[in-house]
Amino acid sequence: MIGVEALIEGVYFDALLADKAFDADWLRVELDERGASAVIPPKANRKQQPAYDKEMYKWRHLVENYFAKIKEFRGIATRYDKTDTSYAANLNLVAAIIAAR
Repeated sequence: MIGVEALIEGVYFDALLADKAFDADWLRVELDERGASAVIPPKANRKQQPAYDKEMYKWRHLVENYFAKIKEFRGIATRYDKTDTSYAANLNLVAAIIAAR
């Protein structure tokens, strides 16, 4: 979880959807200070189980499934493209192929 703080720094969002690995007090405090809701299921060993939006958490599963579908395309999964522009173009092409299925 070392990289989480750097990833969310300077980024505005209303909610953070994450799995149990991200259930940390400092992260929940940071999100609360930002006014963002933490959609993170609590770890089983927590004494006080904080509430989270279970319906919103279901969206995380959809996002993970989409990334799994994208990674079926070898060029995207291994990042064969040399430039960011060509990678983004291929990612858009893959998204169009997935949507057309």
